[in-house]
Amino acid sequence: MADDQMSSVIQTVEAVKPRIIIAASGSVAAIKFEILCRCFTEWAEVKAVVTKSALHFIDKASLPNDVTVYTDEDEWSTWKKLSDGVLHIELRKWADAMIIAPLSANTLAKIAGGLCDNLLTCIIRAWDYSKPLYVAPAMNTLMWSNPFTKKHLEAIRELGITMIPPITKRLACGDYGNGAMAEPSAIYTAVRLSFPKGQ
Repeated sequence: MADDQMSSVIQTVEAVKPRIIIAASGSVAAIKFEILCRCFTEWAEVKAVVTKSALHFIDKASLPNDVTVYTDEDEWSTWKKLSDGVLHIELRKWADAMIIAPLSANTLAKIAGGLCDNLLTCIIRAWDYSKPLYVAPAMNTLMWSNPFTKKHLEAIRELGITMIPPITKRLACGDYGNGAMAEPSAIYTAVRLSFPKGQ
């Protein structure tokens, strides 16, 4: 192979961006969702999934223009007949990895119990666990230290889900303690450092 052909192949391989779903569940930490999406868009092709409760904290118009946002209402809107694609399956097939940030106590419990009652949890239930899946929990300190949370974290660890731990700081409710979502830059760094090499 000639040097210029080899150079072209290398540039093509380098230009391929990983495909990442970034999802938000219902936590006040979802106010940082726009920043999180912007952290990833230069490195990856990003699609966003937001739950109904996350929409209380997210202005969809503020997200980067190249990020498509999916909500629960989109799950069945394009499905008309048996041969049509199902959104949660199509997104799962498309993605090389998924990040849920923030992961609320409620969505953590749903994932640990195998529930799939919205677009986000349907994607997780259909997830191919040979692909990386990261979560960044965000909840009140007492919710974080609740015995159920420990059980739920053990359950998702068994699935192979990687947790980016919460941090200790003054929370939105005014309490000081552990349970705040890791900063978007820290989430980005954790994903990049653990992501399969070559991507």
